Amino acid sequence: MKQLFTILIFSLFFMPVNAQDLAYKPGEHFKFRIHYGIFNAGYATLDLKTGTFKGKNLYHAIGKGWTTGISSWFMDVHDLYESYFDSYNRPYRFIRKINEGGYTMDKELHFDESNHKVLVINKEKKTVKEYTTPQKVHDMVSVFYYLRNYDTSNLKPGDAISVDLFLDEEIYPFKLKFLGKDVLRTKIGKIHSLKFRPLVQSGRIFKEDESLTVWVSDDKNKMPLLIKAKLMVGSLKASLVEYRGLKHPVNFVN
Repeated sequence: MKQLFTILIFSLFFMPVNAQDLAYKPGEHFKFRIHYGIFNAGYATLDLKTGTFKGKNLYHAIGKGWTTGISSWFMDVHDLYESYFDSYNRPYRFIRKINEGGYTMDKELHFDESNHKVLVINKEKKTVKEYTTPQKVHDMVSVFYYLRNYDTSNLKPGDAISVDLFLDEEIYPFKLKFLGKDVLRTKIGKIHSLKFRPLVQSGRIFKEDESLTVWVSDDKNKMPLLIKAKLMVGSLKASLVEYRGLKHPVNFVN
């Protein structure tokens, strides 16, 4: 179960539109129930607020994950992810502070888009390193908000969306393949949805390159609804159980 909530945050991706027509607004809240096989492994939340960094008024996204019940006996997980980004979804500051059964990480990233640099502050090792990045690179959380704004109206099954992530101190070329439209029954109702498959690296955590499947609402919110993952051992499912503060109406099935 190591890094399950890293998988969740990494998988909540969806899609650039202009800054005046964003898919989200401050006050948005999502809560997910995490299942590992047949067990209720824990919960994760994602909240969007306003914040500041170096004098700039920015969006501030906060993602949290934790284990509950029997799962916490085997591995006590407490993860925190924070991202500060502007209305064009450009990241400025990223915080990753996790404790997953003794596996810990405490890093802070400062992005400099104009000079194509990112400063990585490792608070555990007390090191500071600078890396060169390509244009329009994202952190693990800002990419979620960036991708949610993608215009999906002309997507055809098999089409792929590409974006660069800065992950674990290296550039990760991420691709998202569109599988088609679907109708999904959820805890919050029956919803028109879009189905995607993030293409991930197999071998370490995931069973194969196409182990992840993600459903989002087929509306202007691109609200994440369900994530399924085949792991090297077992399977993971994250389902939306609570939401509020959406900017647009949800496309429920009548």
